[in-house]
Amino acid sequence: MSEVKLDAIQLEILWNRLLAIVEEQARALMHTAFTTIVRESGDLSAGIFDPSGNMIAQAVTGTPGHINSMATCIHYFMAAFPENELEPGDVLITNDPWYTSGHLHDFTVVTPIFKDDKLVAYSANTTHVLDIGGIGFSTDARSVYEEGLYVPIMKIYKAGERNEELFNIIAGNVRAPKPVLGDLYAQFVCNNVGGARLIEMMDEFGLESIEPLANEIIERTEKAMRDSIRVIPDGVYTHSVTTDGFDEPIVIKARVTVSGDEITVDYEGTSPQSDRGINVVLNYTQAYTTFGLKCLISPDVPNNEGSFRPVTTTAPEGSILNPKRPAPVGARHNLGHFLSGVVIGAISEALPEKGMADGYDSLWITQLSGITEQDEQFSAVIFSVGGTGALPGKDGLSATPFPSNVRGVSAEVLESVYPLFIKQKDLWPDSAGAGCYRGGFGHVMEIYVNSNKPYLLAPMYDRTSNPPQGRAGGIDGNPGEALLHSGERLHPKRRLEVDPDKGIIIRLPGGGGYGNPFERDPEKVLEDVISEMVSIEKAREDYGVVINPETLEINLEETESLRK
Repeated sequence: MSEVKLDAIQLEILWNRLLAIVEEQARALMHTAFTTIVRESGDLSAGIFDPSGNMIAQAVTGTPGHINSMATCIHYFMAAFPENELEPGDVLITNDPWYTSGHLHDFTVVTPIFKDDKLVAYSANTTHVLDIGGIGFSTDARSVYEEGLYVPIMKIYKAGERNEELFNIIAGNVRAPKPVLGDLYAQFVCNNVGGARLIEMMDEFGLESIEPLANEIIERTEKAMRDSIRVIPDGVYTHSVTTDGFDEPIVIKARVTVSGDEITVDYEGTSPQSDRGINVVLNYTQAYTTFGLKCLISPDVPNNEGSFRPVTTTAPEGSILNPKRPAPVGARHNLGHFLSGVVIGAISEALPEKGMADGYDSLWITQLSGITEQDEQFSAVIFSVGGTGALPGKDGLSATPFPSNVRGVSAEVLESVYPLFIKQKDLWPDSAGAGCYRGGFGHVMEIYVNSNKPYLLAPMYDRTSNPPQGRAGGIDGNPGEALLHSGERLHPKRRLEVDPDKGIIIRLPGGGGYGNPFERDPEKVLEDVISEMVSIEKAREDYGVVINPETLEINLEETESLRK
């Protein structure tokens, strides 16, 4: 056919084909990647964009911070290299934090797709690389210049030819050139797969352009998003959260204005930018703000250009959510991941049936680096997650990522790739906030490094001083903690040299509870006691449920009396 027929059946077929393309694109990246960061944890994004730079479809595999910021950054690539400066075989790259996903460790790769020498689309992906040089992955830098190698928007391939100088610069500035370059090649493969499958689809259906299809998808998505916003009563809704910060607390304040079919989120009143690497660039701020809103009001609507149009996000320049260059931004996830929960908390004023207690919110990242017993340099990055907050009518999820969907890696895989011994990796009993619906349980790990030399620990943790809050009468979840196995407590964000015979223990926060704990079904409390996730003492103290320690049966008379 000469042009796409946008009837419902044809549109559904083409839309599902696009989803298959971007998912295959992401899987190609994971299957060819060198590091556990990409192939196991899935710290990546992949998507297809129309010739105007509008995101049409994204892979389900991947993180909101990557995909939503990539949806904006494509326009910076197009400004740097207009269509008349591109040709088949070109591949563009950058890790500019302010243009892409917020820190130098993320490379965004964009490949223009040509059909019969005509630019028809862009295939793009973003991944977190193992190392980018500089001070290393941490919060300790005082400037983005200390955090590693900066690559402006440029061509890493030109007409199919490698930019050897750029490859040499990258390899010469990182501690682990093989896995870093290996993941880069996986990014190129990822885009090539997406481009090839898109051209196959266009040939199969006789499409000379994907713009009519893209326009229809984006317009329908925008309409569905606006319809979802109209359900919310017009008004101004506010919410704030206090995080640990580096040495002093950081306050994030959101003012959400709903007007008809549009939403504006303003972070006026949020703490000023920090001199440590916990600042969040506006592109990343927008990414997790829009994701939180979408989770709450329109989870079934596709995530593309249309879903972003009704939402405007602002933050004062010079605030910690819109820092001025050259602010350090290495651990921008520590605060950025709180934003989804903040906007959900604000809108919950209008939609209380969709309210959610606080979760651990901030992905915990542990960077371990040093010299192995074989005198080889190593660098290990470990992602860990805590418990999510409870919902009205539903318990929180244990050791489950939100808002990021980066996966934890099994102890066996970590030990096979890095010189590590994982002595414990388990849920943390009694960490969940009690409620009629309890929070999810946190996560505990005990880690040792197989080396006879001191190693460097770079922790990036939060909610060690400010626990996840309960809601509607629910109890707070446990705050997290980090310590040496000897019991010495560690600073949650400051780098530390650790003796080789000392291991580290991290305990991630549990989610907050929702509703009065004394209204929880006693049988559900008993289930948690039998599974050894809630102690008999906590069952009595928090839930008013008295359990016989010998028979593990509920004493109904004493429970009723205590609850009264």
